[in-house]
Amino acid sequence: MKITLLTVGKTDKDWVKEGLDIYVSRLKHYIPFSVVEIPELKNVSALSKDQIKTREGELILKNLRPNDDVILMDERGKQYTSVELARVLQDKISYVGKDIVFVIGGAYGFSDDVYSRANSKISLSKMTFSHQMVRAIFAEQIYRAFTIMRGEPYHHE
Repeated sequence: MKITLLTVGKTDKDWVKEGLDIYVSRLKHYIPFSVVEIPELKNVSALSKDQIKTREGELILKNLRPNDDVILMDERGKQYTSVELARVLQDKISYVGKDIVFVIGGAYGFSDDVYSRANSKISLSKMTFSHQMVRAIFAEQIYRAFTIMRGEPYHHE
């Protein structure tokens, strides 16, 4: 079993990349974890938001396998505390046994086809974060979840 963070677009902010890299390296002590970046679409100025979502959706779907447990990072998703997220991940690891793919979409969200393929949705907050920042913030939360599962002193209640 492994966890993948699938993102649309590259991480081009150095400070975000550094933060993301810290938690990716820490997570590898617990579980195989990788970040897959789908290149941003080129020449999109003539495309509508729906056309952009459709094209990005096609690229997202190409990176998913039939047995993946696909979880979208979506503003309409369920919100969890860090402890609750740790329980959800523990259950998925213990009982579901599928590879987990968390997906961060592009600026306009996901296509209907991607929503149809998803197994669930998670929201980090009622606030909106840049798609760049969400990568580092979410990787930290996955790391935090594993330290909670292991009873390590990273998380304080």
